[in-house]
Amino acid sequence: MSRMTARRLFKLLQDGFLVWVLLGAAWGWFMPGPAASGKTWIPEALAAVMLGMGLTLTHRDVLTLRQGGRTLLLGVALQYVVMPLGAWGIATILGLPKLLALGVILVGACPGGTASNVVAYLARGDVPLSVGMTTVSTLLSPLLTPLWIWLLAATWLSIDPLPLLWTVTKIVLLPVAVGMVLRRVWQPSSWFFEGLLPLASMFMIAWIVGVIVGLNHDQLHLAGLIVPAVILHNALGLTLGYWGPRMGNVSPRLCRTVALEVGMQNSGLAVALAVAHFGPVAAVPGAIFSIWHNVTGPLLATMWRRDHRNL
Repeated sequence: MSRMTARRLFKLLQDGFLVWVLLGAAWGWFMPGPAASGKTWIPEALAAVMLGMGLTLTHRDVLTLRQGGRTLLLGVALQYVVMPLGAWGIATILGLPKLLALGVILVGACPGGTASNVVAYLARGDVPLSVGMTTVSTLLSPLLTPLWIWLLAATWLSIDPLPLLWTVTKIVLLPVAVGMVLRRVWQPSSWFFEGLLPLASMFMIAWIVGVIVGLNHDQLHLAGLIVPAVILHNALGLTLGYWGPRMGNVSPRLCRTVALEVGMQNSGLAVALAVAHFGPVAAVPGAIFSIWHNVTGPLLATMWRRDHRNL
């Protein structure tokens, strides 16, 4: 197989990310026993995804974050204000049961997902800004994610933020740091970064969705309660993520980038935290969000890619 053919194959497989997620969900539905048996491996799978993110970063990338300017800072602020508070507001207004409401808050308190970087590229957004926002929100997540969960959900459930902090550090921060260290001594070829690594991350996320569907096979009637919350939450992030910077005279291209970064969460982390600390039911919102934001993100990217104004 030639290098050009391999790149086309990898691109085709990556463009079908939603298909992989839906296949993962179907696997969990039709084979719930084998799928649910993967429960104990969810943290390791997500850690592998974050290790891959670390491999794409160098110490120079981290240093250049200082040059991100006010748009990066505004984007990260929106990420950690709009999504957590929006999750709490939506769960409260809809009167969700406690564990499902907690699951929505888990999604809102998590950092941006790496899938947003790919979607930002497809939308003709500012990819360095997208990667910068993902990096900063991920590095802040060991502190801010447990803090928001504790602040917003402690009135409903007894929550100890310290175990959450350790879990986020273990699943997110440490693998990213290990990946960055490995990158200093190992220089993979471009096909690894452009082809194999994104594909492996997509497979891991699809597998996690399948495991959660399998775990909740007999409780998926709860999805009817969660789908409206997920749709509203994602729409809130995308809308305020775009119009917040736009009101500050930020260019449409950068606004698109911020919108996708704010609206597309690291729902895999929400799932891992739910399974580790609260139970499978709290993981249902994260699993559904994983599917939904991989519908709205690419749809927006397709629409924005055709709009060449103010680029």
